[in-house]
Amino acid sequence: MPARSSRARARGRSESRGRDDTLEDGMARLQDPLRGAPLMRVAAIDVGTNSTRLLVAEGWAEDFRPLDRRMIITRLGEGVDRNRALAHDALERTLLTVAEYAATCGEYGVERMRVTGTSAVRDARNRNQFFEGIEKLTGRAPEMLSGEAEARTTFLGALSDLEGGLPTLVVDIGGGSTELVYGTDEPERLVSLDIGCVRLFEKHLHSDPPSPQELETLRAEVRGALGDARQQLDAPPAVRLLGVAGTITQLAQLKTGLPVYDPDVTHHMVLSHGDVRRLVRRLESLTLSQRRRIKGLEPGRADVILAGGELLLAVMETFDCAEVLASEKDILDGLVIELLQ
Repeated sequence: MPARSSRARARGRSESRGRDDTLEDGMARLQDPLRGAPLMRVAAIDVGTNSTRLLVAEGWAEDFRPLDRRMIITRLGEGVDRNRALAHDALERTLLTVAEYAATCGEYGVERMRVTGTSAVRDARNRNQFFEGIEKLTGRAPEMLSGEAEARTTFLGALSDLEGGLPTLVVDIGGGSTELVYGTDEPERLVSLDIGCVRLFEKHLHSDPPSPQELETLRAEVRGALGDARQQLDAPPAVRLLGVAGTITQLAQLKTGLPVYDPDVTHHMVLSHGDVRRLVRRLESLTLSQRRRIKGLEPGRADVILAGGELLLAVMETFDCAEVLASEKDILDGLVIELLQ
């Protein structure tokens, strides 16, 4: 898929260009010689059910370049579906990570920042502890995105480095929810489902490895939710499927067979239905300890990758998609674009 050369391409989970800019570099980024407008440095922090992520960027609107992109598995949503509350340890892990990210933003001289909380925060009765902790660390009140807002911003980010004009279904498999957005250059119809890799894992997969009955129960729930979603979205058959978030990029990484995760390789990698099916069938036969030993698989995703893979496979089958295009661009990029507009 051709990418627009004027737009920044995500380079990974931990990219930075060095904070000690030379005088020439510092002067060069003060303004755009064509527009005469000053560059702006912004940051987005997304606190998800499974991971907490940061993107620091510089530029204008969609014409930006990433300076630093990071991801840490914090599992804020651990037990939320069962207890309807954020666990103390999970909240502490997450706030420590946000504190680290806030310090990084200060080092970069970030002018604008957004901090968003998604599914786990929406569903927790003690979410005020999260809000108070985040505001104390960053000086900004976090935004609790609705499923619809999350879906729209994800669509904006995911398509930011693809040529337009092609009907696309974006699937964002999160830890607690899954967003499906259909559109061409703008989102036209969207659905947010309360099924994600962490939520499905905690609800259904209790044996190690999972039993056939557990897997079938999980698949039945997913098929039911996606059947309703297809009717709401009314997407044409064999629409271009663009997949974002950790489940999909990790499956792309497993397809490469490389021992180290490389976002330059996985970004815009095509996975066929057969690729996804083979990977999922392999994962379901392994114990958790065996999955943790797979080279290239993030250890913090080893327990939930199977549930996420089953969900992706069901999406492809429900919407008659023969392949999925993996993307490293997602809601973070959408948040940055909105900050720069």
